[in-house]
Amino acid sequence: MKQLALVLAMLMLLIQYPLWLGKGSWFRVRQVDQQINAQREVNRRLRERNAALEAEVQDLKIGLEAIEERARSELGMIKRDEIFFQVIEQPSKR
Repeated sequence: MKQLALVLAMLMLLIQYPLWLGKGSWFRVRQVDQQINAQREVNRRLRERNAALEAEVQDLKIGLEAIEERARSELGMIKRDEIFFQVIEQPSKR
């Protein structure tokens, strides 16, 4: 009788092996779920970035204000017949 109980216990452990440690185990499912959640977060940030870039592209295609702003801020350009003043602040003396 003890041998039968031992054999049944061993079979039960062998049957549960795939559930806990196999290819489709709970542990593997949890890992994949965490990877999916991480990838969803990356995708969300990339969608936001793409939306911002798309808005900027549309603004550059449609309006001249965005092009002018870029030329002024990034290239230091000014309009024709425009006077440029540069204010240099002196460090405060304490």
